Amino acid sequence: MSTAAARPPVRLATAVLAAILSTGLFVPAGAAATDRTGASCPNATLPPSPVDSSEVPAPGDPTPKPLPVPEEPIGGPGMGHCGVVIPPGAPAPPKRVSSATWIVAELDSGKVLAAKNPHGRYRPASVIKILTGLVAARELELSDTITAAESDAAVEGSAVGLEPGVEYTVRQVLTGLILQSGNDAAHALARKIGGTEETVRRMNELAERLRARDTRAATTSGLDGPGMSTSAYDMALILRAALNETEFARPAGTVRTRLPAPSGQPPVRIASDSDVMRDYPGAVFGKTGFTNDARHTRVVAADRNGRTLVAVLLRGEHRPVDLSEQAAALLDYGFRLNGDRVVGKLVERRTPEPSHTSTADTAVEAAQPTSEPESDRFPRTGVGLLILLVVAMLLLVAALRLQRARRRGENASRRDDSEDSV
Repeated sequence: MSTAAARPPVRLATAVLAAILSTGLFVPAGAAATDRTGASCPNATLPPSPVDSSEVPAPGDPTPKPLPVPEEPIGGPGMGHCGVVIPPGAPAPPKRVSSATWIVAELDSGKVLAAKNPHGRYRPASVIKILTGLVAARELELSDTITAAESDAAVEGSAVGLEPGVEYTVRQVLTGLILQSGNDAAHALARKIGGTEETVRRMNELAERLRARDTRAATTSGLDGPGMSTSAYDMALILRAALNETEFARPAGTVRTRLPAPSGQPPVRIASDSDVMRDYPGAVFGKTGFTNDARHTRVVAADRNGRTLVAVLLRGEHRPVDLSEQAAALLDYGFRLNGDRVVGKLVERRTPEPSHTSTADTAVEAAQPTSEPESDRFPRTGVGLLILLVVAMLLLVAALRLQRARRRGENASRRDDSEDSV
């Protein structure tokens, strides 16, 4: 048999190997995806540099160190990529979605349908109020009352319009926090919980329990502060937990309501400031955010045919279209994907309830061997591809050995022929 006849097995094995490597589990849109430990990953440890002094620590306070980056991406290998990741064969995401990072996922199943730099660390702005509200819903009785204070009304930024001296229920203040992104409402809820510092501590404890490892709250309102960060992936985790909390989901699903007013005045009408919540068919949640350092942020969710999707966009701009339109486009895109193939998973919390877990307990929990389902560590499609890759490599090795053996046989035959001709 000639040497040329031995080449087809090699070519076949090489072709199989190349095909596997070219399809892969994750299909980056545009440039090749890079692992988060690579130098090309933007904002793997810290948000972009601030544009003002809002994050300068108070005199005597240390500058917060970057949060540790997990050795393996939470949610699966695909969540470690820095560019766009979509399932094989999926249509490209909408071109008008231009935010620095985004994710679209199923809330019930936890399937991540598509994402862009999902663990990239950016500032949340007011979408961190989802975490504030979740702490309030868990820690407070929503029928209890809060009397608004001058300090609430004096908080910088957006306000729902709490009037000092007026009594509100916790539920009413929580509704104002979500619908109109009231920084005054965030301050009032924090006072009720035990103060801003205590509330921020509980927010960060809860983020750790939810395994939102890119998230560090510095304020209850989303105003920029030292060390503030989150990720699109984390905000999807946090919203899932919040909507599973009845006392949060009920006011969060409200589009408009009324709040008490000072004696003799009509009730104050408030409505959601989220275009998606007001206008998108099947919308179940909408939260907006903006600061100079964070830029524009959105967290939205909608239900269609029994599927509830969340879309998160961080560090966005109102171009080429309004960010709310970009969020709606991501939801539309997610509903077009059937979920048979995914790029990752929203993980379940690892730390058990009750919520008051000490920092030491959390550290011990994090040090234990993972008890994640296999799908959390490596999506099912990836396991199949790994097996195919191993098979292709074995085929290649076998083909090369066969080729070498045949070459040795041919060389020996030529020597015999040469000896016969002498």
